[in-house]
Amino acid sequence: MPIFSKTTDPHAALKPFADRITTADVAVGHIGNGAHVFVGTGCATPLSLVRALETMASAPADLELLHFLTIKAFNQHPESPAKNQFRHRTFFVSTDMRPAMQLGLVDYVPMSVAHVPGMISLGRIPVDVALIQVSLPDAFGYVSLGISVDIAPAALARAKLIIAEVNPAMPRSMGDSMLHISRIHHLVPVHTPITEISRTPNEEEDVQRIARYIAGIIDDGSTLQIGLGQLAHEAVQYLTDRKDLGVHSDVITDAILPLLEAGSLTGASKTQQRFKIVASLALGSKLLYDHIDQNPLFAFGPIDTICDTNTIAAQHKMVSIAQAFAVDLTGQVCLDQFGGKFYGGIANQGEFLRGAARSPGGKPIICMTSTSSDGKTSRIRPTLLSGEAATIARTDVHYLVTEYGIAYLFGKSIRQRATALIELAHPKFRPELFAQAQAMGYIGHDQSLHNLRAYPVEEEVNTTLKDNRRVLLRPAQSSDAQGIRELFHQLSEADVYTRFFRHVRGLSNAEVQRLCNVNYDDEVAFIATTGSREEEQVVAQACYFINPSTNLADTAFMVHPDWQGCGLGCALQACMAVHAAKRGVRGFVADILPSNAKMLRLAHSGSHAVQVQRSPDSVQVTQLF
Repeated sequence: MPIFSKTTDPHAALKPFADRITTADVAVGHIGNGAHVFVGTGCATPLSLVRALETMASAPADLELLHFLTIKAFNQHPESPAKNQFRHRTFFVSTDMRPAMQLGLVDYVPMSVAHVPGMISLGRIPVDVALIQVSLPDAFGYVSLGISVDIAPAALARAKLIIAEVNPAMPRSMGDSMLHISRIHHLVPVHTPITEISRTPNEEEDVQRIARYIAGIIDDGSTLQIGLGQLAHEAVQYLTDRKDLGVHSDVITDAILPLLEAGSLTGASKTQQRFKIVASLALGSKLLYDHIDQNPLFAFGPIDTICDTNTIAAQHKMVSIAQAFAVDLTGQVCLDQFGGKFYGGIANQGEFLRGAARSPGGKPIICMTSTSSDGKTSRIRPTLLSGEAATIARTDVHYLVTEYGIAYLFGKSIRQRATALIELAHPKFRPELFAQAQAMGYIGHDQSLHNLRAYPVEEEVNTTLKDNRRVLLRPAQSSDAQGIRELFHQLSEADVYTRFFRHVRGLSNAEVQRLCNVNYDDEVAFIATTGSREEEQVVAQACYFINPSTNLADTAFMVHPDWQGCGLGCALQACMAVHAAKRGVRGFVADILPSNAKMLRLAHSGSHAVQVQRSPDSVQVTQLF
């Protein structure tokens, strides 16, 4: 076996294979007519080989370039403009592909990239030539595929001709990323920086609100798949206070660096490859690449093994974050089209969303801004447009997040889904969406639209009660109707009578909406919930209605029998009092049956300034703030 030098000079390192060393121009000259050419992915795309192809004086005929994702690779060289326009078969429509798309030279394949290696091995996606970029060889002659393993192993196994740029700047990633140099037919030494992607933080209020919503539902010990979307990257920045996070992802970016620096990213809670950051490719800066180089903390592998649904599902608290372009009122999600045009791709989001759904404590999250960037189009639609495909079936959607809140859709009816999604839309589009939902029969005509505000996440309060149980106090939404109805049916007959001043067997849709579907101008409702969002239980409800003539608010409460006597009513009242006082309300008024000792104590507990008026049928207690 040849002994290889440890020099950073690619020519010296390749000396044992001097007969294979050549230039990019000469190397691509070996590509024949009609060839199917795999091009390395992302920031590892072999740029000198691509440029040599584009500028060949006599290019091969009927050439097809196959790639997952390219960045700053094609049509990027004004100093040596492309002479040749080849056909592209791609699984992700990146910015690189825009000019070629306009010329009709791109065939976008809408499939999960996790299935591409299998299709290549079967010959259903043909590969004749592979153009890659690799590291220098080690002492045993092995080069590393570096920051882009992904579908390369499958392409290399099938290709009859392998041409590689050998670059000392390419990190040597650990894991299943090695290739013996003897398998490479032509070696092209280069000494250029690896392509970098720098992300400028997005300070827009809507983006930051979405990021905080996402971060708020990610627990300590979660395993993360971040994806390529800007919103996911922003969300990760709010996780530096979490403990023992892990990464099992198709792609990693600079988003993980603050987590590493904060000590949040230990991988200690992972169930597979603990203490390892597992990925298939990296898209980022030199700082990220320096962290990866020869670092056993990172384990890179082929995309089909990393993105296997069973492997993903086995992870502890797997979190998948996907960014969507549009969603309809039944929950169908489009990931790769907007307004009839293709953007991005499916990548591996289907596998990660399904895997996270099966993971113990996992969270499949889909996020998006509620409108297009110009604010003129709602991304939440009655139905997807004719130019938009349902890339994620509504049966696979769990969490959906916009700047207006979080909806949990899994297991919910069409009515519940439509109601929740309308609340996530921009207020100016809600009336139209509501009317169309009613016209399509998604929402009954006995339901009305009141809330046109953003969900005020800042008004959520986590509190510990006297018996050490914890509850979340939060503003009610119309999608809480079912939970409130279930709470009502847990009340005793006496509790129902003291709450409604009459015997009530059930709540109509209009009545239950009155308790949660409020405008937050002169009517406000809060609920107390326990459990995760997936299994949330409403254990108390309270509301107040402002009398404009007195600037006092009438209040009413319902508390689950199992949660009475532990301070929950007082906590709800205090929460609502803070909310009302900030809005300038003078105080609360409660009409209470004389026999309702618990409510009388509650009414007296909320303020030092209490006025009482008694009548034979009721006691009116006024609390002034």
